[in-house]
Amino acid sequence: MGYPLKMYKTHLILYISNMSEMSITNARAEFPTAIAKAKKSPVRILKHGKPVAVLIDNSLYEKMLGAMEELDDIATFDLVMKDKTKNIPWESIKKELGLS
Repeated sequence: MGYPLKMYKTHLILYISNMSEMSITNARAEFPTAIAKAKKSPVRILKHGKPVAVLIDNSLYEKMLGAMEELDDIATFDLVMKDKTKNIPWESIKKELGLS
């Protein structure tokens, strides 16, 4: 079988270029505002000027989780395709499990 050794889906790349920032004190004091900002673009939360968290909209979070799962699947596929041990044909497995 001629399987490719690597398979990539370019639509998984997520770019976030316009992230705003808020201090943790301001985020606490103005939480509804922080949530409203995060619906438009991620908000980096700073403590003493250093990033400690990012507030993002749930739909972006779901997209990012999906992208990470897809990338994990691709990495697993690449790893399996590098394995040079003899494979067991799917038809044999189905027969052994009583699926055919």
